[in-house]
Amino acid sequence: MHSDQTSQNRSLSPSENKLTTIRDLTHEQIADLMAEFKQPAFRVKQIEDWIWNKHVENFDQMTNLPASLREKLASHFSIALSSEIARQVSSDGCRKYLLQFSDGNSVECVGIPSKNRLSVCVSTQAGCGMKCAFCATGKSGLSRSLKAEEIYDQVIHAQNDFGTRVSSVVFMGQGEPFANYDETLKALRMLNKSETLGIGARHLTVSTCGVVPMIHKFAKEPEQFTLAISLHSAVQKTRDALMPGVRKWSLLRLWDAMQAYIDLTGRRPTYEYALIAGVNDTEEELAALRDFTSGTLAHVNLIMLNHVSGSPFEPSSEARAQHFIQTLNAAGVDATLRDSRGSDIDAACGQLKQKYSSN
Repeated sequence: MHSDQTSQNRSLSPSENKLTTIRDLTHEQIADLMAEFKQPAFRVKQIEDWIWNKHVENFDQMTNLPASLREKLASHFSIALSSEIARQVSSDGCRKYLLQFSDGNSVECVGIPSKNRLSVCVSTQAGCGMKCAFCATGKSGLSRSLKAEEIYDQVIHAQNDFGTRVSSVVFMGQGEPFANYDETLKALRMLNKSETLGIGARHLTVSTCGVVPMIHKFAKEPEQFTLAISLHSAVQKTRDALMPGVRKWSLLRLWDAMQAYIDLTGRRPTYEYALIAGVNDTEEELAALRDFTSGTLAHVNLIMLNHVSGSPFEPSSEARAQHFIQTLNAAGVDATLRDSRGSDIDAACGQLKQKYSSN
């Protein structure tokens, strides 16, 4: 990334350039720092192993480093990027964490356990500027975008808490990932690297409201990351009302971008669709969704709208959801109904940053 290239050229002397966290340093920067501290080159690999593989929380835990080096590192750098200030545990085993950064901003992430697996839903921004009408996060507005390390840190926090290796990560928490494209991509690559968590690219999913220019850019990335689109309506007027943040990119432009994505990658995208009673669950809406997704690679992931305090919207009925699935399947479109985990602790789709903000 350009930011890495710039930072590599600056002085690494801690007295001149104190960095908040050692995770901000590149491999080359740690090597330069060890040379400056007159340490052997193998210390670089040791430090990186502690940070990225063993996920220690302080320098005292780096037991194969000399005490003098541990003290010197601790006097200039930190390891942890955030601290847990609250948590909630769902009846289905999901855990929602409220993590706070040193600047006072906080985000939520969710650990989602299943048989022999652990998924983590991460946030890419503190708050969100998309202003989706049915989403709790959008009510608070955007505070700032997260750095890649802050996104990565959410995964490590959940993994350490569960004591289980993370098998997949979904970028479906607070924020619009493609409004923070460079840091999101950097975080994806950090998670994918064999030297860190080594999570397969196809088990790393990014969900976007439909930021068309970034979809085109994402299609050209070499890794096989998975793409999901928060669609929620294939009728322009309805989508504009529900998702004003992407109003500038029409459904036609979104469809064209997705065809270009499919042509370039050969991968099947997922379209997320939260069913809202009387809003986007009508026959007109169903026909539009069928037309938007049929005849191309697509998986429609229907979601029973999760309750958001103060929202006028209500979820569709189970029967309506099944009607959508049957109609789409009959048109050759793969469609399923998502099992919304963690809804009892406001950890499901559209619910993040709801309860903590109101308390």
